[in-house]
Amino acid sequence: MIEGIFVEGLLYSLMALGVFITFRILDFPDLTVDGSFPLGAAIAATLISHGTSPWISLIAAFAGGVAAGCVTATIHNKLKVPNLLAGILTMTMLWSINIRVLGNRANLPLIRKTTALTQVKDLFGETFPNAWAYLIFFLIAALLVKFLLDLFFRTDLGLTLGAMGNNSQMVITQGVNIEYMKLIGVGLSNGLVGLAGAFAAQYQGFADVSLGQGIIIAGLASVMIGEFVLRSNRISVLTLRVILGSILFRGLMYLGRYYGYYINLTPNDLKLITGLLIILSLIVTQVRKKKKWTALAAGEKSEDNA
Repeated sequence: MIEGIFVEGLLYSLMALGVFITFRILDFPDLTVDGSFPLGAAIAATLISHGTSPWISLIAAFAGGVAAGCVTATIHNKLKVPNLLAGILTMTMLWSINIRVLGNRANLPLIRKTTALTQVKDLFGETFPNAWAYLIFFLIAALLVKFLLDLFFRTDLGLTLGAMGNNSQMVITQGVNIEYMKLIGVGLSNGLVGLAGAFAAQYQGFADVSLGQGIIIAGLASVMIGEFVLRSNRISVLTLRVILGSILFRGLMYLGRYYGYYINLTPNDLKLITGLLIILSLIVTQVRKKKKWTALAAGEKSEDNA
């Protein structure tokens, strides 16, 4: 049970990191995620079913997610469409594209196919149970992605992306092309989401066109729950708390599924619970900000009186 929560939490933390990039760093609400997640799953499943190496399928899924994100950014930049609507447009188009990628069918099973996880299972052999082998693998994958993101956001390009999210006008005055920055940021975000979709398809044993339904809400919940755990402005801590938030979110969903009947909750209520969690997180965030500004104002007033 516990290892299963950690496995799912680490797997979906890759998707949550992608959501974190657009919503928290770029300040770019992006709904492409609901389409790029199943796109990554569809690409990986199709390539694996045709005998392609599962590791190459992961790279292709990442590239597919990047392409989807670039489409959203291009619609937003060139056609001056609001970011939310641009994401909805791409997400809607991806529904048809995903079915095409799956061979004009809604789902594609990976039964008796060699995936990255079957190779991981064979690698560990009888040393660890399957769940623990998967846990070790996804822990390494999540930490590797976190490490690479930490390095990226310490570069000049990464710092510029962060500055653009905080104050785009300041970045423009420095002669930076923000359209190019948005293209990179949204593309990278959806690339991680596509990679997570590829892992999810191999973990669950199938790809489905509706695999990403509501996935953006899960990503937002993971980001916001992580903000309760750790408070910092350091990028290494910010990415760490996204991973922790993803694990905690999966744990809460597990409790809701298996113990919710004590308070008459059913699996149909999970989306309601997720939405309420996000609303609660937003309320707490607003209260914290208000207290912070009140404390700063009180401090300035006391200094003036002195």
